[in-house]
Amino acid sequence: MDNSLFDELVHSLKEGGSIMRGEMRASRRIAAKTIDVRAVRERTGLSQSEFAHLIQVSVKTLQNWEQHRRAPTGPAAALLKIVDSEPRIALEALHR
Repeated sequence: MDNSLFDELVHSLKEGGSIMRGEMRASRRIAAKTIDVRAVRERTGLSQSEFAHLIQVSVKTLQNWEQHRRAPTGPAAALLKIVDSEPRIALEALHR
């Protein structure tokens, strides 16, 4: 690794530690948009069991998402965004 890249990485790690300890303010904050999984499911008119089966997750996982104990990530989050924006087309594509 190039020394300048290594030095930059070390500086970033030290800066992150200072921010975490409250010694320094972060230069920016990035807020991730969360998906309202319950609202998405309710717009489809499906029960928790039906919706979980359709998107191939367990009912418990779906309940955790709906109760904000966990958040969908990766392909599940992408699928939920598609269902949210185009529910009819998404449900048809998922072989409803």
